[in-house]
Amino acid sequence: MPKTSMNVSLPEELKQYVETQAKTGYSTPSEYVRELIREDQKRRAKEKLDALLLEGLGSGEPVGADARFWSELKQEALARLRNRKKVRRK
Repeated sequence: MPKTSMNVSLPEELKQYVETQAKTGYSTPSEYVRELIREDQKRRAKEKLDALLLEGLGSGEPVGADARFWSELKQEALARLRNRKKVRRK
């Protein structure tokens, strides 16, 4: 993935903290900051998934998800996809 630069202004105390943390297993402060951002992305994705799961749990009566259910769902999705492609061609 190509990299680009971003300048971030930090108070001296935070700058020193980042530099100290970078020395504990990272080759540069940038690598440390990238890792922090990746962890934040993972945390937010997990929060979103948790919220969706809770929404699903509260959405009504449970539906059995056996092999037949998944087969029918797949067929329905494929049919919708085919219809969407037909509409785009027109």
